Amino acid sequence: MIDRSSDDGDGSLVGREADIKRLGVFLAGIPRHGGSLALVGEPGVGKTALLAAVAQEAAAMGMLVLHAVGVQYRAQASYGALRQLLTSVPEIHSRAARVPALAGALGFERGAAPGHDVVAEAVVALASDLGDIPAFLVLDDAQWLDRASAFVLGQVARRLPGTGMGLVCAIRLGEEGFFDHSGLPLHELGPLSEAASDELLRRRFPALASRVRRRLIADAEGNPLALLELPAALTESQRTASQALPKRIPLTQRLQSTFASRIRTLPPATRHLLLVAALEGSGNMLVVRRAVAGRCSLKHLASAERMQLVHVDDTSGRLAFRHSLIRSAVVDLSTSDQRRNVHRALAEAWIKVPEQRAWHLAQAAVEPDEQIAALLEEAADVSACRGDGPNAVAALVRAAELSPTGSAYARRLAKAAYVGANLTGDVRDVPRLLDDVRQAAPDAESPAVAVAAALYLLNSYGDIDTAHRLLSGAIALQPEPYDLDDATLLEALSTLLMVCVHGGRRALWSDFDTALSKCTSVPDTLHLLRATFADPARARPADWDRLDAAIQALPGTSDPVRIVRIATSGAYADRLGEMEEPLRLTARGGLSGQNIFPAIQASFLWSSHAWFTGQWPELRQVAQQGLRWCEELDYPLRSWTGKFVLACVYAVCGDYPAARGYADQMDQWAGSRRGHAVGCYAAHARTLIALSQGDFEEAYQHAGKITPPGTFAPFAGHALWAILDQVEAAVRTGRREKAADHVRAARDAGLEAVSPRLNMVLLASAALAAESDDEAARGLGEVLAVQGAERWPFDHARIQLYHGERLRRGKAPAQARKYLSAAAETFGRLGAHPWTERANKELRACGIPTPARTLPGGPALTPQQWEIARLAATGLTNKQIGKRLLLSPRTVSTHLYQLFPKLGITSRAALRDALEQMDRP
Repeated sequence: MIDRSSDDGDGSLVGREADIKRLGVFLAGIPRHGGSLALVGEPGVGKTALLAAVAQEAAAMGMLVLHAVGVQYRAQASYGALRQLLTSVPEIHSRAARVPALAGALGFERGAAPGHDVVAEAVVALASDLGDIPAFLVLDDAQWLDRASAFVLGQVARRLPGTGMGLVCAIRLGEEGFFDHSGLPLHELGPLSEAASDELLRRRFPALASRVRRRLIADAEGNPLALLELPAALTESQRTASQALPKRIPLTQRLQSTFASRIRTLPPATRHLLLVAALEGSGNMLVVRRAVAGRCSLKHLASAERMQLVHVDDTSGRLAFRHSLIRSAVVDLSTSDQRRNVHRALAEAWIKVPEQRAWHLAQAAVEPDEQIAALLEEAADVSACRGDGPNAVAALVRAAELSPTGSAYARRLAKAAYVGANLTGDVRDVPRLLDDVRQAAPDAESPAVAVAAALYLLNSYGDIDTAHRLLSGAIALQPEPYDLDDATLLEALSTLLMVCVHGGRRALWSDFDTALSKCTSVPDTLHLLRATFADPARARPADWDRLDAAIQALPGTSDPVRIVRIATSGAYADRLGEMEEPLRLTARGGLSGQNIFPAIQASFLWSSHAWFTGQWPELRQVAQQGLRWCEELDYPLRSWTGKFVLACVYAVCGDYPAARGYADQMDQWAGSRRGHAVGCYAAHARTLIALSQGDFEEAYQHAGKITPPGTFAPFAGHALWAILDQVEAAVRTGRREKAADHVRAARDAGLEAVSPRLNMVLLASAALAAESDDEAARGLGEVLAVQGAERWPFDHARIQLYHGERLRRGKAPAQARKYLSAAAETFGRLGAHPWTERANKELRACGIPTPARTLPGGPALTPQQWEIARLAATGLTNKQIGKRLLLSPRTVSTHLYQLFPKLGITSRAALRDALEQMDRP
């Protein structure tokens, strides 16, 4: 097997396992069969590194390895490459000098050179006359072999099968040359996978920031040379992401020489056309044709197509560069004046598309121009609404550069800072941008400056109070009444609202509510966040109707900020399930490195929904990805929601150290910053830990930190998620009246009408707080009869557990075990091990052996499967069984389908005998 260490530590054979295996098989067959292989691929794809590994392995196998490399500018030197090959090993050199045909051809002796066929025969004879040592010929850059060598070595390659000798050659795709490899076995070396590209960069450049690594992977398109060279073109601050990357990373000299060599040979008209296509970017041939009109035409693409630099899709009519680095090379080879002229032509070609026209005008401009700056700012707003954060930020920065006045420069740069923080996650770039703002306009107190500074403070130091003062002060300086058509003012109010939410203190809200009362009109997102998220216990029915209308209108919306804000408004009201697809799409958008801030929020919002709906395995994956983004981009403030949902899952699954670890982090952060909302997250996580451990007094104390029992504290929206936990803790510690007071407060707030889940929770809580077990059992039974209650499996199973407990205490064990078995199965499926054990303990008290029944040496049945099998063995139908166990007939059928193979039977008739063989404690 080829040794991967042959890359001399540069990692260039990373991701080449399949290619190495193919070449290893080829090498292994040479001593017996001989043969040739052509290795083809794009420039920089790693052909030379793979040839070196093959040559090293061939030498280790005892072969005599002969090397030759084609050189582009020596291609006309007759027999130059053949001379290099035959003189690369002294023993072969001396032998070749004594072969007349070779001596004449290679100039060792004077005289007429023989024909190419004779020379080829002589090379094969020379190589075969080595006794037991097989010869192995290695040709790199065979496309640049001189004409004579190319013809001879092409003939040699075809004559090697059956000789016990081998030849491998590397050929660059799209490059014209004299070496004819037609008919030879081919192995195309393709680009590295994304995973292999990531591994290569991690090995060679471990200090690269994650988002920089993602950008380089995208630009390199799997080209190993590009992956190893592009980081060298970046500054240290760009590599660590403390400074933004340029829109186009310049090519190093090595990359430019690799990708630009063929471009230089093209006619001027073709090079101009390629420059237009490169700067146009989308491959729109109609636009390219309009931009080159009067100077050249599309027919001038022919030479570039023949060289495989570009490809035009016959179906779509789109032009694509074969590799993105070819596009970069085209641009690098042009002058700044040429680029500006092309941008002017493209601006005219895009005259009916304002966004595109603005960009090209901006790229062509050399002096400040307010008209172009205004057009570009409008384009930035369009990009931001579309969710294209990086493009919006780049447009605003360029618009600032083109602004003729200091105030306009400062305003646009501040806007770039907060748009970047809100969409792309460029919080670390905010201080630099704000320093530029203050230098240009020392007295700048605009909302844009305040928003950018507040976002930086919140995510660097977590300074809630200072961020509140900055935002409140900047808003107060604006002329009244406030016009929220001003996007920066709207953003300032939206950011102030989230500051107030995280602070969770009544005093913080007075400035916000005062400002809101001075607005001429309030957008629905701001109204809903204030009404249904900030203080949902005091929201009115009209607010919930307005929220539902906004959710219904959401399909087709591409604005990630709006999606996240509407979803946030519905988080405490169980509306996230209705927004599952938009949230998933927004969360996935972060994987491409775009709009990461909304992706973080969407990930955690969806995870909150997954917590209630029992999608816990995927919850862990999505939340952990969101936390990785938070860590990568220094967004601690947003990380707490993700840590909270993970802490909840860990708590009920019995991973108490992990749950406590997150709760400790949240308490530590919230304490010194007076971040009450984050403190509520920690308190809820600790409540679930205590409930899972059966420490109900501790659970009661922690739940009271969210809101005192019997009340719903102002601006404590999290209290809606903790109702059942707080009531259970109160009941189990003998505080039934406190539990009843809490249910009464929830009903006074109208929470049972907010969502079906809250209605279910309140019905269950009321039953738990009932004065007698009989009354509690009746109430819990009514809850479980509500259609659709199983949509929230953990809460549903808890209610089944409580019902089974009450029935058992009421001397109805036969009824109790139906609910307890169902609860145990759901808890087991979710992985909620402490709760499974609670249900099994109750089942044992009912006389049901748990946790499973087994056939000797066979698989286990869960308690519910055993109960279904027992009832089916008595002759009951699926419908009758379902009615007894509160399951649908389809669910009963599914269980029977699963348990028949476990029992080794195929029909109900065999159930009775199979069950009699079950182990019984």
